[in-house]
Amino acid sequence: MRELDETAAGGPMGARLAAWRRRRELSRDDLASLTGLEPDYLAGLESGGDWVDRRGRLAALATVLRLDVADLTGQPYPPCGEEQAAVRAVAYRLRRSLVRRQPDTAPGVLLEELAEWTRTAARADAGGDEYHLALALPELVEAADRALTAAAGPGREEAVRLRMDVHVLAAGLLRRLGYWDLAWMLLHRARSGTREPLPVLVEEVRLLIDLGLPEYALARAECAEDAGAGWEVPALAAVAHAMAGRRPEAEQLLVTAAERVGHTRESAVVIAARAAVATELGDAAEAADHVRAADHAALDGAHRSGLLVVAASAEARQGRADEAAARLVEADAAAPLRLRLDPFARDLVAALTERTTVQCAAVQALAERAGLR
Repeated sequence: MRELDETAAGGPMGARLAAWRRRRELSRDDLASLTGLEPDYLAGLESGGDWVDRRGRLAALATVLRLDVADLTGQPYPPCGEEQAAVRAVAYRLRRSLVRRQPDTAPGVLLEELAEWTRTAARADAGGDEYHLALALPELVEAADRALTAAAGPGREEAVRLRMDVHVLAAGLLRRLGYWDLAWMLLHRARSGTREPLPVLVEEVRLLIDLGLPEYALARAECAEDAGAGWEVPALAAVAHAMAGRRPEAEQLLVTAAERVGHTRESAVVIAARAAVATELGDAAEAADHVRAADHAALDGAHRSGLLVVAASAEARQGRADEAAARLVEADAAAPLRLRLDPFARDLVAALTERTTVQCAAVQALAERAGLR
């Protein structure tokens, strides 16, 4: 269970890192020795002059300090503004749905109506529109449960599939918010019997990566391969290998993902994954090259925002703070709440507030919208 402390509110990870290091009675040199990170980097983190941009580093720090990753990221963040508060409230409403039994007399929903409703939610998810996704999900989850209860005959298989899709969408939002226990519960409910559907396995891989558990993520990726995985699973597995510092394995999986893509958008997402892997391996210049090579116009709002965050980190690592800030502003325009709830984006925004010149006002405004000021 996550430990509670005074550092849980949203803000730069370095402040929480310093507090937990002192609580564990470790010197900075001790932490550097145990994690393999440079003492100067840790000093920069704790002072707010540097930022966390690699999942592997975050996982290493959390492991040594005997913490959940969320203890360092600060998730779930205190709401900042009405829309973020509405997104945060979805966790309470979904938790209530999980423990409340549907009455036998509850009216069902037509499968055609449920399918259209689910497609609308999926479009919001792909666009990074966390607000409208959050508004739809609680009632959509309950409607999918009722549809499965009422379904019989030929329509039952479709009801099972739709319910699974809805639960995976909800689990993804909860994962991004930091409610990882609820995300696991929804993924467990999404299974039909003992079968492990591919969309559930893919979301589990994402969740385990966010939890800082690359080896577990790779184990689930292997199960997904057995279930007939396409391009997305090897792309995610490449990130997991990069977290563990295994470049050859990551690059081979990226080749596999590129061989399996079927259209332009998928190709663009795989190139974005290449940029993420390069970032994870500490090669900012390579990450920037992949960002430039990606077809940004082919990406939906969520993936475009994520790629722009990677671009911002790569620019900042190469000493181009104003260019990094401009990329973050673009990412915020593409998918505002998706960016503001991303722990790596938030950490970079906080670090850039003292580094920018031309983009100083824009970064400060972004920090305020994210609740960092």
